[in-house]
Amino acid sequence: MVLKRYALHLSILISFLFLFVNSSAENNSQQSHLKLPPAVMQGVSCTIRVAEPDDIKIIQTQLLINGVKRELSEDEKGLYCEYTFDETTEVQLIQQNHVEKRRIVPIPLWLSILPPLIAIMMALITKEVFSSLFIGLLIGTTVIYKYSGVSFFIALFKGAFAIIDTYLMQALLNHEHLSIIIFCMLIGGMVTLISLNGGMKGIVAILSKYANNRRSGQMITYLMGLLIFFDDYANTLVVGNTMRPVTDKLKISREKLAYLVDSTSAPIAAIAFITTWIGAELSYIQQGITEIGLDASAYSVFLQSLKYSFYPILTLIFVPMVIWQKRDFGAMLTAERQAIRHQYEDIRKKGRSPQIMKELEVAEDVTPRWYNAVIPVLIVVFGTMAGLIYTGWDATTWSSQALGFTSKLSKTIGDSDVFSALIWSSLAGVFTAIVLTTSQKILNLKESIEGLINGFKTMFHAILILCLAWSLALLTDHLHTAEFITGILTAINISPQFIPALTFVFAAVIAFSTGSSWGTMAIIYPLILPAIWKIGLDAGLHTDAVLPLFYNAVSCVLAGSVLGDHCSPISDTTILSSLACSCNHIHHVRTQMPYALLVGITALLLGTLPSAFGLPVSVSYLLAAGVLFGFIRLKGKLV
Repeated sequence: MVLKRYALHLSILISFLFLFVNSSAENNSQQSHLKLPPAVMQGVSCTIRVAEPDDIKIIQTQLLINGVKRELSEDEKGLYCEYTFDETTEVQLIQQNHVEKRRIVPIPLWLSILPPLIAIMMALITKEVFSSLFIGLLIGTTVIYKYSGVSFFIALFKGAFAIIDTYLMQALLNHEHLSIIIFCMLIGGMVTLISLNGGMKGIVAILSKYANNRRSGQMITYLMGLLIFFDDYANTLVVGNTMRPVTDKLKISREKLAYLVDSTSAPIAAIAFITTWIGAELSYIQQGITEIGLDASAYSVFLQSLKYSFYPILTLIFVPMVIWQKRDFGAMLTAERQAIRHQYEDIRKKGRSPQIMKELEVAEDVTPRWYNAVIPVLIVVFGTMAGLIYTGWDATTWSSQALGFTSKLSKTIGDSDVFSALIWSSLAGVFTAIVLTTSQKILNLKESIEGLINGFKTMFHAILILCLAWSLALLTDHLHTAEFITGILTAINISPQFIPALTFVFAAVIAFSTGSSWGTMAIIYPLILPAIWKIGLDAGLHTDAVLPLFYNAVSCVLAGSVLGDHCSPISDTTILSSLACSCNHIHHVRTQMPYALLVGITALLLGTLPSAFGLPVSVSYLLAAGVLFGFIRLKGKLV
């Protein structure tokens, strides 16, 4: 009876709070004709929109800010006004039959760093990513509502509800995010099916002839990552899922496999000439060169900047160094030794890896056939390429005599619909796997579909992490976290030769905080490219002297984004690497981060900085490669 009474009281309290919070929100939304951004940040320009009924004309609408009338502009969405709130401000809207006053308290910009920072720190300390992401979101939403004028207690409840009904819903309603979810599910279903039909076991048998020890197994994984260069998502999921049974057999830890997959997918996709990244990169670069009036194509600038991409290139050099020397250090060394000592499975069963994909046993009467796995995987790989060309095809581009074949192909892939191509190819791979399985009478149609659905279920854990990470990225966008970080960069008045190095650092910090390398590029490129050009010319440098710095900065945005992506536990590619390799996500981040930071610091100190001051790029690469090799030899220990 006591428990029932407490339960009743608790339910009444929750119901009251829910009704109170929602009724207050409804009243505000019904009465307010002023539309402000989700978060009004101090010192950041925002758009104030005015909702006007059809019977009210623009001359009958007045907007006063601190008693001063502001001019209203009009676009397709209606009336609006741009304003920067630096302090507590009174906004008054006067319409024909409506007068509204709002007291706006802007949120200090430094608070914008708290949600991602706390989420990342909690994830690394607690080794639990769900609660860490949720707490990060809750802190951000509570700050937003607290500064909207409600009490802390109500702000806390409103913030909790907003995580679900605002941020998570918007993350799920994003077309690209839904495409990634569908792609992951289809790949998971296909992998499960080709495991059930003996295809994976057949691949293991074939690769075992070449991957007959730990070194060769890791090297084949690395080479496969280089071959699937055109897209990091496809690279991660295909290579991770294909090589996992092989590396398990060779007692290579899941952490090491996830590192190999993660450290080849993004770096190779970022610097290859024909990738799904190239379209975004070229569009951002084009904005920059248009603003400064540089007489060069975006593609030529990209090609000129590649030699300064120290972090991606050195990462692709560092990985085979580690493999060849058979040495590791830090948390990775511990994970590798546990795998060799047969402790890895025991530790995994104790709950360290709750999101590991369920390994399905192959029936004893199933004959392992390698082509049951290879054919669907090849269809995914080549189908993605075909889909990219199909969706980006433009007859005008291919009939142009001014462009070479590489430029035409690059532009075609840059204009393509990446996510449609991935979904089409993965669906084709699933269909092929079903046909191969049923035609050989390994499983009937009902059993094949059940296996496919089981494969979908194995993706739920990682998809939930992705959704929370996307929600946090949306929150950081509302809070203008990137503006806070880039504001620090622009406030520093230093020599132009240091700008590429600072660009690299700040791009890495932003990518680490937001979990998005593409989002970082979108933010940094428009800011840094005009800035370094102007800073260089203002410092008295000739155009020919500014160009190398400009190319260096172009590559540093890309390189820093990849580094931050590698280190961030809320990065989608890092999460996908953990998923594809069935590795505990936090363990993957903890084991990969020392390697990524080592290469990043080496790239900064021996690559980016010296090259900005005139050291030949080839010398920088030789020095950096020598230091990395020596570090592995001296600090690394034989596994």
